Formats: sequence, structure tokens, C-alpha cells
Amino acid sequence: MITRLLMEPLRRAVAEIPAVCLLGPRQVGKTTLALDLAEPLGAVYLDLESEQDLAKLQEPEAYLAMHRDRLVILDEVHRQPGLFPILRGQIDRSRRSGRRTGLYLLLGSASLDLLRQSGESLAGRLRLLEMAPLSVIEPTGASVERLWLRGGFPESLLAASDLLSLRWRQDFIRTYLERDVPLFGPRIAAETLRRFWTMLAHRQGAPLNVAELARNIGVDTKTAGGYIDLLVDLLLARRLPSWHANVGKRLARAPRLYWRDSGMLHALLGIQDLESLLAHPVIGASWEGFVIDNLIASAPEGTQAYYYRTSGGAEIDLLLVSPDGSKWAIEMKRSFTPRPERGFYAGCEDVSASHRFVVYPGTESFPLPHGVEAVSVSELARRLHFGGHDG
Repeated sequence: MITRLLMEPLRRAVAEIPAVCLLGPRQVGKTTLALDLAEPLGAVYLDLESEQDLAKLQEPEAYLAMHRDRLVILDEVHRQPGLFPILRGQIDRSRRSGRRTGLYLLLGSASLDLLRQSGESLAGRLRLLEMAPLSVIEPTGASVERLWLRGGFPESLLAASDLLSLRWRQDFIRTYLERDVPLFGPRIAAETLRRFWTMLAHRQGAPLNVAELARNIGVDTKTAGGYIDLLVDLLLARRLPSWHANVGKRLARAPRLYWRDSGMLHALLGIQDLESLLAHPVIGASWEGFVIDNLIASAPEGTQAYYYRTSGGAEIDLLLVSPDGSKWAIEMKRSFTPRPERGFYAGCEDVSASHRFVVYPGTESFPLPHGVEAVSVSELARRLHFGGHDG
């Protein structure tokens, strides 16, 4: 069993607040994590995609009241949005009787509707936690190269071969296109959406130009923007915003768009093995996106993520602003002899970065000029997550 980084924050949240909502894409490991938490607590688990479990909720208030002394886990809760007002009533009754924490754990494939409904109904009673795919600092037994190639969805990463892993991801994408997207958003032809997703894969990490994407796929700008909003909402893609402050520079403004899971990116591009990946034009952007998602997943709660770019050529691939205000400037290089660009040094000065790193594929850490340190993605993720740094 893989111990997930999110287990301790999840335990803490359940012990501190009435309801916790764990959001993440399908197959990312939400149910497994919840059941691991549930076992010692004697929790009640209901899968709202199961007809048998749904039948238990024909009278939801009576059922929930019957189990008010136990943690109740509701999986795929987005399928029953009418439950949120009922949960609020149960929480308020439990509060009046003296029980204020550990009432409900809600699991959902994130959607704007779910967030809005839960936020409106459970304001002040709910904490949201986001579950990402497996990261470089979780004990999977897989090498960084394998995690990069296959991505962090457990079934994909732990498959018996690269081919079986790729087939799993292709099936996963097909399920999203044919089943989940129609569930969460407007009905879109699966083939149209697949072409759109593949186009975004070819543009991994590029500044987001919705009008151009719309023209290329033959839809209007509003529709293309809706496609992207849905991808971000389902936690499959990330819009990385630009950092802008009064630095007296002309700054890039458009967000950059990344597929969050590198394995999904590679499946959309038909990349089966590491040899094919190393020869593919997407290699640099793929490595950049892989590092970005791992570092953001490992960073302390409340950390804000940006990129930085000026018209004069100053550029930082990833700028992490921690809750204490310190700035971590990070450049990615897919080279064993990493040399930062001059623009990175300039960007570090512009934003007054307190920590400066180049992430490269090697395993050793070593100093570079101007206070920059070359590190592996695993090492920097550990420093962000567990604290302590040399830079």
C-alpha cells in the first residue's frame, strides 16, 4: 500500500471540522485513501454510483440521523447535489448536541457545480482538500523517469508494462470524453473534444490564446473557453497565472496551460515508452509540466504558484510564493549540465527571489552562479514539503 501525502492533512481536517470534501480526478485514489482512513474509525461508506447504496438514501435525513455518531463517507457526491442542504441540517443538529467534527467526508470529481453547491450549503462547515496524482516523494517504488512517462494515476504507474500503462490511460481518456464530460458540462461530440485535448497537448505550457484555439477547432471563443474551464474544473489541466507586481516592466499576462498529469499528456500524443518521449518535440514542455505539478503538490498549504516573463526576456518557469511571503524561483532544464538562461537571473532580481533553483534530471545538488542551486525534482519537492533548504 502506498502511503499518500494527503493522509495526514485529511486526518487533521476530519478531526477539526464537521465536513471535509476531497476533490480529485477519477481513479486518482480518493476512495482508497478514504477507506484507509475509515477502517479504524468504523465509518459508514456509501458509493452514490451504486444503486444498492442509493437505495439506503431514499429517506436521507432518517438514514444520516441513524449514523450521526459515525463518520459518513459519501463517494461521487456530485451525483446527488440535493444532499447538501440535508447535510447542513444534520451538521447543525449535531453541533447543538455537542458533536462538531468528523461528521462527513465527501468525495467528488471536482466540478464548479459541486464547489458552488457545497460552498453555498455548507459555508463555515466544510474544508476542501485537493488530491493530485502520485508525486515524486510518495513511496511508489517507481523511478522518476517512469513516473514522468506514465504519470501519477496509480493504475497507470503500477501497470506491468509501458504498453499496458498506455492502454489504461487511453481507456481513461475515452471514459472522460464519453461519460464524464457529458455528466459535468454541455454535451460535446467526443471526437471534437478529443481533437481539442490533443491540440492542447501539442501546446503544453504555451500561453493560453482562446481565440486561436477556437479558430483551429472551428468553434466560437465562448465555447472554446468553456472547454478549457471544464478541463481545469475537473483538475485535469492547470492554468498557471502570470505574476505581476509593480516592477516597472512590461509583463506577459496570459496564463500558461498545462496538462497536469504527464502520463495523460503522453497518451494524447501516442507516446508509449521513454525512448519515444526523449525523441519527441514535447520533451521540454512535458518535463516542465511534470516538475511544476510535483512541486505545487508538495508545497505547503497556502502557497501561490505563478510564472514570470517580461518583454525584455526575463523569465521564471515557476514562481512559488509561500505563505510567509518568500519567493522560490525555479527553472526547469532537461539537461544533465544545466545552465540557467540570463533571463532567469534577471527574473530572480526583478521579483527579489529568496530561493533560486534549476531542476534537472540528475540526482546530485550543486551550486551555480548568483545563488542558484541545481537540484533534482525529488530533492526540491522534499524541501518544499518537509521544510529545510540550503538555498
